Amino acid sequence: MSRPRLDGYGLAASFVAMALSIWGWIAFAYHLAGRLAYVLYIGFTLKREDRTSHLTRSYGPSEGFRRFRRAAAAVMNNDALSFIVLCVVTRRTLSVGLPPGWVVGAGAALVAVGVAMKLWAAVTLGGGAYYWRNFFDPAARGVAKAGGPYRFLRNPMYTVGYLPAYGLALVTGSLPGLVAALIDQAAILTFYRRVEKPHFDRYIQRAG
Repeated sequence: MSRPRLDGYGLAASFVAMALSIWGWIAFAYHLAGRLAYVLYIGFTLKREDRTSHLTRSYGPSEGFRRFRRAAAAVMNNDALSFIVLCVVTRRTLSVGLPPGWVVGAGAALVAVGVAMKLWAAVTLGGGAYYWRNFFDPAARGVAKAGGPYRFLRNPMYTVGYLPAYGLALVTGSLPGLVAALIDQAAILTFYRRVEKPHFDRYIQRAG
């Protein structure tokens, strides 16, 4: 009985599958490292600023914030781009037992709702608040009035605003992307509770 042979197409398919698996793990690890850098760098810097006003004292409120914003934007953009790359590299690895059109449609709806919510929240807060300007500028440390989506949700940015991550994972059919979206949201909610919430609670108490 002769052994089955792999023809050229079979070998090529096996090689591509192996390569995608390797690149998928690399993309997953890189994204997790990027998310860790995001929450740790920004969290550490804001905590330090909250305690000692290090950048504000060294460069002034405007320049201190500008320096932080430039570095934070680079870290955040890397985080977002690495997530997109992860979903693309690991596409078609998720099976949910539904027609593909339904899954893509549901994913697209999540992206649309989440992006709309995030834009609404960003417009309500202003560009500076999106990059935590209130940690640097004493004039911006007052308690903001509830408006926009904040009338209905305590934290629309980190809750509904994270739906696009799940939506992109569904659109591309990426199981690692779906897992990464869960990890990302857990990390940002932890960041919120450990860094942002104590900062705002302190000023709310002073205002009261």
